[in-house]
Amino acid sequence: MQLPAEADTATVLIEVVRIYALPARRDVPYPGTAVAHWAGSEAAAALALIESLPGSEQHRCGFSPGWSVRAYEDSLDLALFEAAFCFTCHEVRMQGRAVPPALATQFFDPAALPAQTLLSLFRQAAP
Repeated sequence: MQLPAEADTATVLIEVVRIYALPARRDVPYPGTAVAHWAGSEAAAALALIESLPGSEQHRCGFSPGWSVRAYEDSLDLALFEAAFCFTCHEVRMQGRAVPPALATQFFDPAALPAQTLLSLFRQAAP
């Protein structure tokens, strides 16, 4: 999976969000509860794990994401990007000021080890 170019160098904090609804518009954050914050090596490892997600084809489910990550730089005001993951339809939707249109919708293999590891980390964050 491709992340925005500045994700690796600018991200200092990742917020893990348990999504409970779809946003009213595509340009607003996904409604949910922040369940964890990863900084330093945890944030770097999470970004590497997300980047290692192998691609897949789309599976139709209507896009019902359960988790998202929001990446922040030093200022911690607006997210660089938010990536919402649907493990049913294999889709990731990204938005934010650092996301070029070509990266806004991507597909990943939820059965692959990196995806299962990411899902496990999400679930550990919200027991």
